[in-house]
Amino acid sequence: MSSEENIKGMARFGIVADEVLGISMPDLNKIAKEIGTDHRLAIELWKTGIHDVRILCGLIADKQLVTEDLMEDWVKDFDNWAVCDQICSKLFDRTPFGWSKAAEWCHREEEFVRRAGFVLMAALSVHDKKADVCRFEEFLPYIIKYSTDERNFVKKAVNWALRQIGKRSRYLHEIAINTGERIIEVHGQSKSARWIARDALRELRDEKTIARIKK
Repeated sequence: MSSEENIKGMARFGIVADEVLGISMPDLNKIAKEIGTDHRLAIELWKTGIHDVRILCGLIADKQLVTEDLMEDWVKDFDNWAVCDQICSKLFDRTPFGWSKAAEWCHREEEFVRRAGFVLMAALSVHDKKADVCRFEEFLPYIIKYSTDERNFVKKAVNWALRQIGKRSRYLHEIAINTGERIIEVHGQSKSARWIARDALRELRDEKTIARIKK
């Protein structure tokens, strides 16, 4: 299933790792469906270091068996945004540790560990339907604080988290807009902060976005 064309295409989007096979997501999803849940296999396959295989691991691992130690081991290996986003939004956010790791990892200096923290915030906003809105409010000071991180893959995750939290409910929509305005007020000298805030505010103030939230 390896594809040189896919490898080149992935590289153009910043998906680069030591070993990439270029297997498409539909094919990986098909393989995962055939395997089913196999936590032990996921742990063994992760050790291969192969990008595509690691994404497969996130699809076949058992969320009920994921431990904090495993999350810490895997997050250290994140070397591009794709594996980070797939593991966080398909596996880590479904575990009992998703909330605590979001709050913890966003403070870490490593680029893809910090990204993982904010990706978890975005993913939890979508997937944890029972969470109280107050829990999401606790993330907003972190979004303000790290909006000045100029690293591309971090700032995009910070922006993503702000937008998803703002689309969670009417209440959070208003709070997220206030957060975006606050970012510009406090960190307006930062190019990254300005982009994060303005891009998020553009979507959150869009009439279609507002209509969806009201519905």
